Amino acid sequence: MTDAGVVVVGSGHNALVAACYLARAGQRVEVLERDEVLGGAVSTVPRFPGHQVDRGSSAHIMIRHTGIVEELGLGRFGLRYLDCDPWGFAPAPADGTGVPLVFHRDLDRTCASVEAACGARDADAYRRFVQVWGPRSRRVMRAFAGPPGPGRLIRSFWGLDARAGGSALSREFLQSGDALLDSWFHDERLKAALAWFGAQSGPPMSEPGTAPMVGFAALMHTLPPGRAVGGSGALTAALVARLRSDGGAVCSGDAVTELRRDGDGWRVRTESGRNLPARTVIAGTHILTTLELLRRGEFDPAVLDDWRRRIRVGPGIGMVVRAATDALPRYPGASIEESARGLQLLVTDRRQLRLAHGAALAGDLPPRPVVLAMSFSALDPSIAPPGQHQVSLWAQWHPYRLADGSAWSTHAEREGDRIIAEVDSAAPGFAAAVRERFVQTPADLERELGLVGGNVMHVEMSLDQMFFWRPLPELSGQRVPGAPGLYLTGASTHPGGGVSGASGRSAARLALRDLRRPRLSRRGRG
Repeated sequence: MTDAGVVVVGSGHNALVAACYLARAGQRVEVLERDEVLGGAVSTVPRFPGHQVDRGSSAHIMIRHTGIVEELGLGRFGLRYLDCDPWGFAPAPADGTGVPLVFHRDLDRTCASVEAACGARDADAYRRFVQVWGPRSRRVMRAFAGPPGPGRLIRSFWGLDARAGGSALSREFLQSGDALLDSWFHDERLKAALAWFGAQSGPPMSEPGTAPMVGFAALMHTLPPGRAVGGSGALTAALVARLRSDGGAVCSGDAVTELRRDGDGWRVRTESGRNLPARTVIAGTHILTTLELLRRGEFDPAVLDDWRRRIRVGPGIGMVVRAATDALPRYPGASIEESARGLQLLVTDRRQLRLAHGAALAGDLPPRPVVLAMSFSALDPSIAPPGQHQVSLWAQWHPYRLADGSAWSTHAEREGDRIIAEVDSAAPGFAAAVRERFVQTPADLERELGLVGGNVMHVEMSLDQMFFWRPLPELSGQRVPGAPGLYLTGASTHPGGGVSGASGRSAARLALRDLRRPRLSRRGRG
């Protein structure tokens, strides 16, 4: 396609979602991707013989709550999800006392587990927590479904229950996740498990405005995290197939090098020398990458410099160890069915989370890695050879820049050892079961996936960079002032990181509305 009406820069899942909605509406669409592998952080590759290994995300949580999978009919293009049920697991204390915590989709079974591990008082509190925060989290998801205007935010958050009083309710949403947990529960192990779940959004639960990130756990009893059969990249494959079925095109291995205004439209230049005219451009790249492409197209450098200065990427979030193993982790007191199908929350005290985050802010490695283990070959045997399994270990927080100036390459394998040892301390014998491993440091995440600063959320998910402040107030409408026809999508925009697709759908709706407006105007004048 040499004269695309719409050019989409990048093939992350939000960019592909936008491309699919635009192509479905009859627009000529071409997606340009610098990598040979499509999908960005939502992709799966053969890292080890016989294994299909995710490069980035593994569990898909939010997109199952958006309706996008159904709206685009992705099931017809091969996408199939398996429920992670139980969706969460926290091991028993290392001293041998107590029993594991198991978070089933079924609320009654979960409360029975909480009672056995933490007592009847916290079991009753957990039931009330789900009843209160379930509806609130559904409202939050509705707020994520469209542009982040103040009206939508107010209706979705402060309009939940008029009887609660606007002031009281806004305080609950703006408080820290830790404060929310302390107000509901008594057992530290339960608080730590839920805090670690909430921290998957990036910020520590000590930050203001993180309460809804903890509250989102309540929605897991309605629809738990999903594992795409064949790996995370199955979502990308289905989106690409959908796009092509509607006449869209995808070009991999050809990086966009410049975005330049050309009359009423755009010129999109690529590394191979292509020079594509476009009425509309959807930029799915990291916001700082997009600003650099505009700089090369001679956009006002003073404006770009101001935006870059004010966008905060942060110190980095974490790193990953992908392991091919002879066996699944076996946790004392728990069956494989209870522990292996969801998120293994390997933390028993929030102090461990706080120490790791503080170290990252100082540019140091964590005193003790905080690990989330996922062993989805227990759900989907197709991703590993017979007799083998695959385990992904996400560790948080690890800084992108180390205070002593050393390179990540000098720490990668040793830190990989520490992460595996952390799992082994909770599931004895796990380290001996590891056959091969692939370590992804923050520097590796940047180099392979274009995640600037190693931040999988693009820019910090702090309160001042969310909603109509993400990534900046003047860019939060997914448009760039002074650049008509250019739309932003991806984790740099509302609602932020994670696999949701909501930003892509919003960008497509904005673009379609603008594309149709001239035709409607002409029809009205005729």
